[in-house]
This record gives sequence, structure tokens and C-alpha cells, in this order.
Amino acid sequence: MSLTLDTYRLLGRSGLRVSPLALGAATFGTDWGWGAERDEARKLFDLYVGRGGNFIDTANTYTKGSSERLLGEFTRGRRESLVLATKYTTLRSPGDPNSGGSHRKSLFASVEASLRQLDTDYIDLLYLHVWDFTTPVEEILRGMDDLVRQGKILYVAICNTPAWQVSRMQTIADLRGWSPLVALQIEYSLIERTGERDLIPMAREMGLGVIPYSPLAGGVLTGKYSRDDLTATDLASDDSNRKSFNRALGTVTERNLAIADVVKEAATELGRTPAQVGLAWALRRPGVTAPIIGARTPAQLEDNLGALDVDFTAAQLARLDEASATGLGFPHDMLASDHVRKVTAGDLKIETRR
Repeated sequence: MSLTLDTYRLLGRSGLRVSPLALGAATFGTDWGWGAERDEARKLFDLYVGRGGNFIDTANTYTKGSSERLLGEFTRGRRESLVLATKYTTLRSPGDPNSGGSHRKSLFASVEASLRQLDTDYIDLLYLHVWDFTTPVEEILRGMDDLVRQGKILYVAICNTPAWQVSRMQTIADLRGWSPLVALQIEYSLIERTGERDLIPMAREMGLGVIPYSPLAGGVLTGKYSRDDLTATDLASDDSNRKSFNRALGTVTERNLAIADVVKEAATELGRTPAQVGLAWALRRPGVTAPIIGARTPAQLEDNLGALDVDFTAAQLARLDEASATGLGFPHDMLASDHVRKVTAGDLKIETRR
């Protein structure tokens, strides 16, 4: 099943139409020691939009604000045709305790700063970036709804938050008549599938489109890491800072490299690249609306967009799923067991349509 960037998908329970791959702008700017300079970032933007892409993801503190500022420049003259998503909650001024967090003061100040940096008068989609465990959910939801009513944001969403809090928030929003959450951004890839325990089923039930970030697990699924990286101390290369970052996060492990080996095998069979296979798997998962691609060069972006043309055989999907399977834990494994099926349904055949 071949797709294109202008084969749009609805975002969650909204009528908003977005491309099946989102362009991640965390690579716009080199303030973090890696990423794309202005001219290179412009090429990435033009390539994506030129192919019909309309869904662009950033955050208020990505590359210390350079990401939003560059997007503000690049989107000039074509703003209405694009869906810009940004985020709040990360610290904007490390010495100011209220410059970060989920609370109302942080929310309003962050949105005003993003509007200035993006050079726009509205944000299409605003995410709560990171759950802070301190702000009452009613304060968050009411603040978001106030901004929707003011026309400064059109839709609201959430990232990096426990499933039970998201479902609680969605229920409160529905009961109060406040703006509902329409998207859930989570880390999700062949290497990181624990979102299948609660987050993704919750999103499908509550009407949130799943937006996976790091669908290539920081590059591990592209095949650029080897067993030598498990013990290497000197990573002298153009992207050594990013490699060191991924190793520090524990992304480069024997298990993950074994999954990457299966991805490479499938890529060889399909005549595709490992990156295309990893993205195509995420792109076609139940509940997923649009994985975020974070290329640093036009060549990488071209390669990533090739994921839209990948068709798997049933056997290839089975191998990928088996290699990357994650235990669902209690109560999910218990509820899926043959014993529980037998004692609750016996020999009955029940078809579900969801």
C-alpha cells in the first residue's frame, strides 16, 4: 500500500487533516552541538512541503528557540496551508521556577513566546510536553481551553504522560465541555514498544491520534551502530555528539542491535533501507497517525520519505514483531491468556469491530 505525504489522515477525534509523516524540526539549528544550519534546514523544509507535507513538529525550547524562529521564517507566505505543532513545559529560563512546568503561568508565557518566535498569531496544535506531577489537571485543561477560546491555539494535545492521567484529563474535558485532547505524542518504535501496554489502547479508546517520536530509536534502527559501539569510548565522527547521547540513554544494547539486524534483513529482502523499514513499520501500526521524522540532511529526508512506499509481507511483519515483542505485564498478559479466555468465553465466537 503506497502512500504520499498528501494522503492526509484525520488527527484523533478532530477533523484536522495531517500528512502521514510529520517533519520534526528539533534538528533545525545547531545550538545543541548537532543539527542543520539555517540553509540546510530550509532545504529540509522545502523538500517536505514540496512533496505535499503539511505537519511540522517543534517545541518552545528546541535548539534553544532556534527551531521555532527558523520555522517562523520558513513558513512566511504559506502559513495557512501548514499544521504547526509546538509544545510547552520545559524550562525557558533555568533560574526562573515559573518558566517551566504545566501550570497556567508557564502555559500562557510559553504560548506568547512561541507565537513571537513562530511569527504567527495562532498555533495549530499545542502539546503539554512533559508531565510535571505537580499541576492540577483542571488548571491545565482550563488554561488550554481559554487559549483555544482566544484563538491563540486551535487544538490541544499531550506528550510523555501516564495513560491514567491522560484518560482522566480527557474525561474531565468531555464532562466540562472543554477542548478535548486530540493527539498523544510518545516514544514508539520497534525498539520501544511498551506504549502498547496502556498508552496506545487508551489513545484509540479516547480519541487521540498517536504521534510517535524517535521511530528509528535515535538512529539505532538505521544500522549505523554495531557491536563495537557497546564498548567504544571514542566516537570520533560527524555525529559523535548524537552517538554519545544515545549511548548515554542506554539505546545501544545487545537486544536493540539484534532487532536492528532483523530490520536490516527485511530491508535487504525488500530492496529498501533499514530506516525505511523501521519507519514503515511505525507508520502502519494501529492507532498511529504520523511518525515524526527528524532528518538532518536532504538525503536523509529523501530516504525517510521512501518509507511511504514500503509494503511488507505477512512473514516479514511477523519476524519484526517477534524480534521486538515486549511483555505487556499485568493485567494484560493474564487477560490475554488461554485460561482466561476459556473461563470467560468458553467456546463462544465473538467478533469485535473496533
